[in-house]
Amino acid sequence: MTYTTRVKEEISKIELNKAEKICELSGFMRFAANFKNDLTMTLENASVARRIYKNIKEIFGICPKITIRIQRRFRIKQIYILEVKEKKEYICKYLNLLDGNKKINPNEYFLTNNEEKIAYLMGVFLAVGTVNDPASSGYHLEIVTNMNREAIYITKLFKDINITAKYLKRNSKYMVYIKNAEIIGDIIKMFKATNSYFYFEDIRIYRDHKNMVNRLNNCEIANQEKAIGAGLKQLEDINYLKKEDLYSLLDDTTKIVLEYREKYPESSLKELADIISMETDYKIGKSGVNHHFIKIKNLIKKHQNKN
Repeated sequence: MTYTTRVKEEISKIELNKAEKICELSGFMRFAANFKNDLTMTLENASVARRIYKNIKEIFGICPKITIRIQRRFRIKQIYILEVKEKKEYICKYLNLLDGNKKINPNEYFLTNNEEKIAYLMGVFLAVGTVNDPASSGYHLEIVTNMNREAIYITKLFKDINITAKYLKRNSKYMVYIKNAEIIGDIIKMFKATNSYFYFEDIRIYRDHKNMVNRLNNCEIANQEKAIGAGLKQLEDINYLKKEDLYSLLDDTTKIVLEYREKYPESSLKELADIISMETDYKIGKSGVNHHFIKIKNLIKKHQNKN
């Protein structure tokens, strides 16, 4: 079972009031129904098929015809076909779908509050929505439609409930999509798919924690490499001082710092300062250690310029 199927099955079990059921059914049928001749809907999810059948029966008092077919393309699966043969024009006008045989524009005044807008979006998601499993490579929720105006309308509905979605044209279709993990989690929660939401959040938190640990490890490795590189360069400077008989020009404190650098070539300046402070009577900090190495650099530079 895919994660999308899991979310849709959970949504299909949510109880709604009558107004919300009408909005959900309107959203579903606008994107999933074929309006030629009879109203026909083809579904792959048994839970969604039961929900749509039940809502049509409760709201309009008619029982759609159900046909179950076995599809053997790639893998064997059941296809559910719902056909509404009665009250087609009445249902379409009632759900703000058709005026005669013409599909009308989505009407923002059909949805009077945020609860109805969410119910409508639930219906749209049940019809043509998908969401990636958070355990996969990335976070992605999308709704695909054939018409630009419907993509714009869905984007606007999300905006009305403070969710930012984008849309683009892909081949001959239009895709409304969201890639932000936190927002996708909010949408699943908004659709009241509680178990799917907890699963999503558990995976998201785990991935975020893992990424944070990886970043910290990378930073630590980078800092270690930087410290080792700096230590090797300082050892080169110390060897230069000895080779050119400049070591005797240094004061005793600087000599102590250089002595400990030779003992601990891979230590950072902070670690070196702590070691010197613990093992000698000379208390020194990171900036003090760095000051001594700047001093020997200046001495070497001065010597090289003379020669």
